[in-house]
Amino acid sequence: MTRIAILSFAHYHANFWAEAFLAEPGVQLTAVWDDAEARGREAAERFGVPFVSSLHVAIDAADAVAVCSENSRHADLVEAAARAGKPILCEKPIAATLEQADRIVDAVAASGVMFMQSFPKRLDPVSHELKDVIESGRLGGIHLVRIRHGHFYGLADDFRDRWYVDPELGGGGALLDEGVHAADLLGWLFGMPESVVATTANALAGLRVEDGGSALYTYADGMTAEITASFLFAAADTSIEVYGTHGTVLVSGVDLASRDITEGRFMRSYSDAQGERYWVTHDVIPRFKLGQFHHQNAIVFAQCLKGHREPPATAEDGRNALLLISRAYDAARSGMRQAVR
Repeated sequence: MTRIAILSFAHYHANFWAEAFLAEPGVQLTAVWDDAEARGREAAERFGVPFVSSLHVAIDAADAVAVCSENSRHADLVEAAARAGKPILCEKPIAATLEQADRIVDAVAASGVMFMQSFPKRLDPVSHELKDVIESGRLGGIHLVRIRHGHFYGLADDFRDRWYVDPELGGGGALLDEGVHAADLLGWLFGMPESVVATTANALAGLRVEDGGSALYTYADGMTAEITASFLFAAADTSIEVYGTHGTVLVSGVDLASRDITEGRFMRSYSDAQGERYWVTHDVIPRFKLGQFHHQNAIVFAQCLKGHREPPATAEDGRNALLLISRAYDAARSGMRQAVR
C-alpha cells in the first residue's frame, strides 16, 4: 500500500486529488498537512484522514506527497519532500517565479526523486487526438495556432478575496493561473518558441493582478502562436485552433467557459487531402465532458508510483511553461518583444 500525504488544501484541486487517492486501489491517503490549520483540519475531517500539524512528520510518514499550496510556497514544500526522498506531485504552475522554479528543478535533480508536474491537458484524450492529427502531416505546414483558456469566476464578487489573485501568493493573474495550461499545451505540441509580444488588462474585475491577457509567440520556422487567458469568460466555445497549409483543426469544450454549453462536435478538422471542403467530426470527447478532469493528475501519479508509467510532465516541463508566461509578462511590461530562450 502506497501512503500519500497532501501538503496543503490552499488550492481547490486538492479536493479532487483526495477523492482520486481514496478511490485508487493500492493507495492510501494517510495525512493532510496545511500551514492554515483550520483549513487543513476541515479537509482532513471531511475526507476521514488525520491532520498532521508538523510538515516533517507528515512527509516522513508518507511514501509520496502531493503539493497543493499557494504557488509561492511550492518551492519550500518540494524542497522538503525532495530532501526526504519522497516522490512529488505538484500543482500548476510549478511556482510563482522562475527563481522558485529553478529551486524546484535543482532539488529534484539533486535528490533524484520522481516529480510529476500537474498539467491535466496532457491527460485529455482530445489533446492526444489533436497531437496525432498534427504529427500525421495532414494539415501541412502549421502557420498559426490559437489557444484560449479561462473561466468566469472573476465575475463573482468574492473572487478578489481569493489567494489566486494575490500577486505575492499567486505570482500573477489570468495569464499565469489559466494561461499556463495553454503554455504547456503549446510547448508539448510544438516545442519552445523564440520570442513573444504580449499585453495584459484589468478590464472589469478590479483585481491587483490582470483579469485577462494575450501573448503572441513566434517560432523559428515562422509559425505564430497566440495564447489568450481570462477570468471573465461568461461563455465561450472554440478553445484551440490550428491552421495549416492543407487543413485546420478546431477544438471545443476544453475549458470551464465552454464545458457546460458545448454538447457535441468537440473536435473538427478539415484537410484538402479529403478531396472535398467539409468538416470532419472526430469521435473523441474531452475530459472536461467525461468528468474528473483534475482527478487525472492524482490517478496518473498513483500509476507512476506503482511503476506503470513515467510522469507525463516533469519539473523541466513545469519550468518551460512558466518561462513562456514569465517572458510574456516581461513583454507586456516593457512594450517590447522578448526572447524566450
